[in-house]
Amino acid sequence: MTVRLTMLDGLTLACEVMGEGQPVLLLHGWGGRIESMRMVAERLAPLGYHVHVLDLPGFGRSTLPIETWGVPEYARFVTHYLDQVNIKPVHLIGHSFGGRVSIVLGADHAEYVKKIVLTDSAGVITPPTATQRVRQAAFNVAGAALALPGLNAFEDRFRSWARNRFGSEDLRSAGPLEPIFRKVIRQDLVPYAARIKASTLLIWGDQDQETPLWQAKVLEKTIPDAGLVVLQGAGHFAYQERLADFVRIVDTFLAGKR
Repeated sequence: MTVRLTMLDGLTLACEVMGEGQPVLLLHGWGGRIESMRMVAERLAPLGYHVHVLDLPGFGRSTLPIETWGVPEYARFVTHYLDQVNIKPVHLIGHSFGGRVSIVLGADHAEYVKKIVLTDSAGVITPPTATQRVRQAAFNVAGAALALPGLNAFEDRFRSWARNRFGSEDLRSAGPLEPIFRKVIRQDLVPYAARIKASTLLIWGDQDQETPLWQAKVLEKTIPDAGLVVLQGAGHFAYQERLADFVRIVDTFLAGKR
């Protein structure tokens, strides 16, 4: 299939569409792009699904939003895409950051959603350790001091050092997306999860170190109609590591098979 470029809300959006049948939207994780989930699309399309895969704004070939978006802004943008291509409601499959967007879509835009699959989804905030709390307090004091007249020339240098020394891989590689990344990771989506009306399936790798299994259990308890499937031995990209199993489970769920 060919990646198509279209204009939406003043942004260039890359998308790929394949198959016929029930509409499904695939939303990739942070740092991902269409190619991250194409393998899922290629397996689902022959099973009777009309699959849409996006480069979310700021990723892949899609342009960066001018403003600092949070998850709700990304979710609203997705609804505009669904309106543009006239395929609502759709099944959602969201990985990691794409799971965040799917959670907000399920809560705030229920009319666009049939069923939801969250695979190793982000959205549950991990409580900071004691060391992290002390470090953050020290950074706050240092940042305030460096903002004083005569010292602010060192502020950017300090923040760059702190990011490279203590920041996550996603933060270090965020580049121009850093303001969005910082906003997104501070958003607790558990209250959104509690408002999801759609049937939701959680598919998780038990070895996931980025969004650990306990977060899946929080979402399972919070989402009113949710179930959890754990893929033993798989990590944060369980859908890639166990592709055949993942697609079989998703097809069973979306098609309503027993």
